[in-house]
Amino acid sequence: MTLLNVSDHSRDFAGMTYVYPVLSRRSGGVSVGINLNPNNACNWHCVYCQVPNLVRGAAPVIDRDVLRKELSSFLAALVNGDYMEQHVPAGLRTIKDIAFSGNGEPTSAVGFADIVSDVLAIRDAAGLTSVPARLITNGSLVKRSAVQEGLRRLAAGGGEVWFKVDGGRREDIARINGVDLDPASVSRALAKCAELCPTWVQTCMFAWDGEAPNEAALAAYLDTLIAAGCDALQGVLLYGVVRASMQPEAARVSALEESELMLIAERIKAKGLTVRVSP
Repeated sequence: MTLLNVSDHSRDFAGMTYVYPVLSRRSGGVSVGINLNPNNACNWHCVYCQVPNLVRGAAPVIDRDVLRKELSSFLAALVNGDYMEQHVPAGLRTIKDIAFSGNGEPTSAVGFADIVSDVLAIRDAAGLTSVPARLITNGSLVKRSAVQEGLRRLAAGGGEVWFKVDGGRREDIARINGVDLDPASVSRALAKCAELCPTWVQTCMFAWDGEAPNEAALAAYLDTLIAAGCDALQGVLLYGVVRASMQPEAARVSALEESELMLIAERIKAKGLTVRVSP
């Protein structure tokens, strides 16, 4: 019997193309993942990413029939079968969310809005209406009308967004996320996302070459959130690195002490934001 654990988020655990289970330390139970990037393609390159063989690109064409069948059968196994007893440690045998996450940027999938509708309909048919649907995104494609429609549908289904913001200076974003972005564009995208769907900021803080983020980096990060409008945000999900990076920069990335993360959390709270910390 193989048990899920918080240190291994393998997309292949259940042997499906698009659907995979993980134990989420932030959610505190089983997260049913929807992987719209089985080709390991993303438009970003985050230095802490655990996806092996990551390449630049977008999601492939999604076979919605396969996705619907996989999700329907897996939810049935969780709710009515013995999957929980076989693979989930006691005390964590609850479905905490259904998350669009996986091996790349999920909003790059063609037909994203219709896929959101599919997932919500299957969730509701399984009697899991109260289980939140979450989109974990880098927010880079929020400007697309098709993505905005997906966010509206997600909001209508009681869902929420976890929007990645790891830095507030152009050079920090380039180093951490592997993209050249004006921080002001990040703030605009975050504000638009929060307008369309309840949105949490998801932030990974870590040491780079043994050095924690300095004062200038933290101040710029906070300015990026403030520019988006703190009142419009649900809060910040602040976390550290636990699983090893699978990227070439892995040796340069290391975990901060819990006390260091808590000090950063206090800085964020001082701006009036709720903060949840996962060391």
